[in-house]
Amino acid sequence: MSSSEESSPSARRGSAKDAAAADGLASEHDAADLAKLGYKQELRRNFSMIEVFGIAFAIMGLLPSIASTLSFSIPAGPVGMVWGWFIASGFIFIVGLAMADLGSSMPTSGGLYWWTHFFASPKWRNPLSFLVGYSNTLGLVGGICSIDYGFALMLLSVVSVARDGQWEASNAIVFGTFAACVLSHGVLASVASKIMGKLQTFFVVSNFLLIAITIIALPIGKKERNSGSYIFGQTENLTTWPTGWAFMLSWLTPIWVIGAFDSCVHMSEEAANATKAVPYGILMSIGSCWLFGFIINIVLAACINPDLSAVSPGSFGQPLAQIYFDALGKHGTIGMMTLVFIVQYTMGLSIVVAASRQSWAFSRDGALPFSGFFRPISARFGFIPVRTVWGCVGLALVLGLLTLIDSAAAQALFSLAIAGNNVAWGVPIFCRVMWGQAKFKPGPFYTGDRLSTPIAWTAIIYLIFATLLTMFPSTGPNPTPDSMNYTVVINGAVWLGAILYYFIDARKWFQGPKITLNLDDLSESQEKALAEEGLEVKDLQTTRSRSSAGAAGATSNEKDVDEEAAK
Repeated sequence: MSSSEESSPSARRGSAKDAAAADGLASEHDAADLAKLGYKQELRRNFSMIEVFGIAFAIMGLLPSIASTLSFSIPAGPVGMVWGWFIASGFIFIVGLAMADLGSSMPTSGGLYWWTHFFASPKWRNPLSFLVGYSNTLGLVGGICSIDYGFALMLLSVVSVARDGQWEASNAIVFGTFAACVLSHGVLASVASKIMGKLQTFFVVSNFLLIAITIIALPIGKKERNSGSYIFGQTENLTTWPTGWAFMLSWLTPIWVIGAFDSCVHMSEEAANATKAVPYGILMSIGSCWLFGFIINIVLAACINPDLSAVSPGSFGQPLAQIYFDALGKHGTIGMMTLVFIVQYTMGLSIVVAASRQSWAFSRDGALPFSGFFRPISARFGFIPVRTVWGCVGLALVLGLLTLIDSAAAQALFSLAIAGNNVAWGVPIFCRVMWGQAKFKPGPFYTGDRLSTPIAWTAIIYLIFATLLTMFPSTGPNPTPDSMNYTVVINGAVWLGAILYYFIDARKWFQGPKITLNLDDLSESQEKALAEEGLEVKDLQTTRSRSSAGAAGATSNEKDVDEEAAK
């Protein structure tokens, strides 16, 4: 082979994917798919499709998450618990469909901000990509805080039940439990990388066992169950909002619970056959929560005390603990709540893994402070970004200090996991249908030319509504400082801070991820759209371009990008 052939783009791409296969990191197919997005394979692909689904489902932790958020749905009564869950979950599934289209087309760990940069107009691609990256990264760290704080409350509620409700944990004890949980997750995420995929299967099985035990034990233990008309038709209002709006606020339970499906995207570069594993992982996790969450809420509504004010918050500060206690007694409650907080612990481990992968991908493109430090992959610990694992753990501990103030501050902090991720999900979907439709190339999973765009717009409208919904005080208008919802303050600070950081400093150096697509896989219209956008398509020659002198403009440099952006 001549030296010119050896240095050709196709030879370099071939050697890159061959090297990845030789190192045992990925198959040639997966390495080639990633190379088209401008990245070489650096993480080991340990996750099967079921294990990708598992990490999302494990983070959602269906029953423990419902337990943590029942206070949103119980005030609207059984109708809010049952039908609020069903309707909101349907809209979340639509968001999953829109994201699955993108995840199958371009699976990469930094997918959300990568897609934003790829599809957005030249004027907005850099600031929007920067905003989405920070909103998603901090949203995932907020998820670590939310899940592990919920674990601390679950664990301490068992102590309260054991002491007949005569003991209440102080803020310091809650934070200490939370901190110990976060640190232990950092250790496990670092040393258990080789079996992390297999652990997800175990976590999924644990979740389903807990669900099965609950839906069997509660009806057996509860001697007097509520009627079908009560379960499916009884409306209550324990807030000072109008009854209709109290029902809308009950949507916050599924919005909080079914909120980790983007973790499938962040595991893209560790998933075998990622173009299928990612979209199906997204949809399987949402669909499972939709179905089994509906069943769980029906069972809870059947067994709940009709005097809802005695259940939320209840004698133990935990509505599910009260429901268990009323049906199963003290010892049954201790046993069930022990299972719940154990499953909640597995949720925290899974989200630390997902958050570290998004943070690593963002540092790979130089967007995080100290990116050079966080960027390296540790071969010693199994080809994982161990430094970003501990970066996420450290930030979660710092943010968790807000829980020492009061519950309102803690609630606002945890809203990062909802409002922050809603923005990170919605922006790339919007960019695709607004500016980037001509550049979109479907993957193996695709909802179709007829449905894909309407699905995307429905997802966008829903995400805007859901984000606004998270900012309302849950108890009613005219809140006190203690009952105020500070979501808009926390998230506003994140979003405004990211934008200011970009325009003050980051715009000087942040150019987004490198985009290196194989033009042989693109249609003529897609090639034209890329050239018109001025995207950097480096060192790629196609069979068509080599035979046509007119294809010399297919490669654009950074000057073209800047000039187009200036226009």
